[in-house]
Amino acid sequence: MARPARPARLRTLTCVTALAAAFAVPAVASAAPANAAADSTAAPLLAAKPYMGWSSWSLESTNFPGYGGENWLTESHVLQQADQVASKLKSHGYEYVNVDAGWNVDNGKNVGDAYARPTADLKKFPHGMKYVGDQLHSKGLKFGLYLAVGLYQDYYNNGNTPIYGAPGCTTKDIVYPDLRKTSGWDNVSYQLDFASPCTTKYIQSVADELAGWGVDFLKIDGVGPGSNQGDAAHDNVPDIQAWHTALQKTGRPIQLTLSWSLSHSQVATWKANSNGWRVDTDVECYCDTLVTWNNSVKGRFNDVVPWIDDAAPGHWNNLDSLDVGNGAMDGVNDVERQTYETLWAIESAPLYTGDDLTKLDSYGLKLLTNDEVIAVDQAGNPARPVSQATPQQTWYARNADGTYTVALFNLGSGYSDVTADFSDLGITGKAAVRDLWSHNSLGTVGGSFTANLPPHGSRLLKLTPATHGTGPGVVLGVHGTASTANSVSLAWQPVNTGSATTGYDIYAGATKAATGTGTSATVTGLNAATGYSFTVVAHDAKGRTSAPSKAVSVTTPAAGGPVSYEAEAPGNTLGGNAGISDCGECSGGKKVGNLGSGGSVAINNVTVPKDGTYLMKLDYTDGSSGRTMVVTTGATSFQVPLPGSNDNNWGTPHSITVPVTLKAGANSITFGNPSDYASDVDRITL
Repeated sequence: MARPARPARLRTLTCVTALAAAFAVPAVASAAPANAAADSTAAPLLAAKPYMGWSSWSLESTNFPGYGGENWLTESHVLQQADQVASKLKSHGYEYVNVDAGWNVDNGKNVGDAYARPTADLKKFPHGMKYVGDQLHSKGLKFGLYLAVGLYQDYYNNGNTPIYGAPGCTTKDIVYPDLRKTSGWDNVSYQLDFASPCTTKYIQSVADELAGWGVDFLKIDGVGPGSNQGDAAHDNVPDIQAWHTALQKTGRPIQLTLSWSLSHSQVATWKANSNGWRVDTDVECYCDTLVTWNNSVKGRFNDVVPWIDDAAPGHWNNLDSLDVGNGAMDGVNDVERQTYETLWAIESAPLYTGDDLTKLDSYGLKLLTNDEVIAVDQAGNPARPVSQATPQQTWYARNADGTYTVALFNLGSGYSDVTADFSDLGITGKAAVRDLWSHNSLGTVGGSFTANLPPHGSRLLKLTPATHGTGPGVVLGVHGTASTANSVSLAWQPVNTGSATTGYDIYAGATKAATGTGTSATVTGLNAATGYSFTVVAHDAKGRTSAPSKAVSVTTPAAGGPVSYEAEAPGNTLGGNAGISDCGECSGGKKVGNLGSGGSVAINNVTVPKDGTYLMKLDYTDGSSGRTMVVTTGATSFQVPLPGSNDNNWGTPHSITVPVTLKAGANSITFGNPSDYASDVDRITL
């Protein structure tokens, strides 16, 4: 049985992972944004850059004295925060003021008009929402609002409420007859039935209402698949498609963002129909502070990775509120506050703080207004980790001008050195180093840059190589994705620097073994049970070539391989609370779960023909936003963040390819996590 998924925090207002060069998650090519300009006369691209601003939810959700609960969200509080955005943050790019859940809630009941459209609770917003929008616009700011997905149950009225602008349509016509519940909470909304033309008209009526209020941003919450839900009643893909169309028809540019923990299985839909999506549960801890490091901040280092290639102008990966402005309230120390914002910035995530802006401390204001760090975020070039095998990690983004954005993270519990190895970045000579947080130039170094960092510490750097070649940039992120006795498949990141790349040559040792124009290739004609060292070279139309990539070692399996090993096989060793359970879609119909926090499974007698590094395909199940597996082979342990499906589906296996170093003969490979939950294991193949 799977351990419970990390819970999404239930709202009281009713409301992988690639280890970059080591572990492979297939990249998803970004489709052109649905709202991209068709020609030079079209309107500017909506969400061309990640948005910046303030959101109310963190102060609504906290138990910090003086805050929390639906009664905190008032017109006066929102406009008070807006004044602070305008005076302290607007000049640095912050402009959105987003009113989250509760604006249309009166004593736990969702308030609607005579046409089932949301309206303000006039006790909190006595002048209504158009007034709020007008006030924000007068300050040069933009107005964001919140809705849950589906039809609020309080609006149903026995199916008798008419739909505005749709004669003959009532709320009975826009939901399923069985009144199936939807959204991540199951106590807020009924699922909309888009087989009825009345339903699309209802969505349009609400969209027109919002546009009439001057709304510039809409967050739709509890969306599935995702939000820890994945069955048919929680399939809100038709909702999001309808909202996208309806917002466009209003004629007003309104950003649409989706929440929470969206499933990557529908990423093409999210990209085509929204301007962004939450990749994880709420960052708030629902405790005496706004957040804590362990609650959600640390998990985003893993959970964002499968989504990195999906971020692009028009739609961004949303990591949730950036609560770093007031140390007394935030729940993270100064070191963690910097690291928190560093991750948000290098991932080009929307930067919206949830702090009380009237009480920013000097350090928090300095963090939020560091223009060099903000520029990294707004450049829209998300970074990726070189490796996540240990808590000491280097993340990088290679910029089109040949510079590099590099973040060093120590996610461990003690002081530790973290090194940016220039060979991982494709820098063949020296590079000038600038610290973006301190605004200091640190000189020119060669080979690597190392920083000793405190627990949860970070550095954010800009590296400028001293020399630039005339040909393509070096190929980065080369990793093995599969192997047989006579072949090895490889993948890598596209080259975006130097001259335009027209193709790639793959070398096995000194021998050219394959060529291709894409970012993956399979080398065939190899010998079984043989170790190889692979490099990739980019070339351009003039025949110029890059320097070779960093070499990747792979040993092919014995003749007849690879071989699969079931986690539930009787010869394996279960530890702690680990147990075998049924899994209809798993190989053999079984899997091993309850892993982590003492639970483990050792898959024994994994036999290989010689010492070497083998490509292990790990089949696992994980219905959460993802968990970290610790893999042990012999005396060596390393961590593997495994992407989850975010839909509470623990019965459908996912796969990831992991390089493991094994000795000739029989080996034991152990899976678990001594300090946290881990995913369930189906089988391994190598």
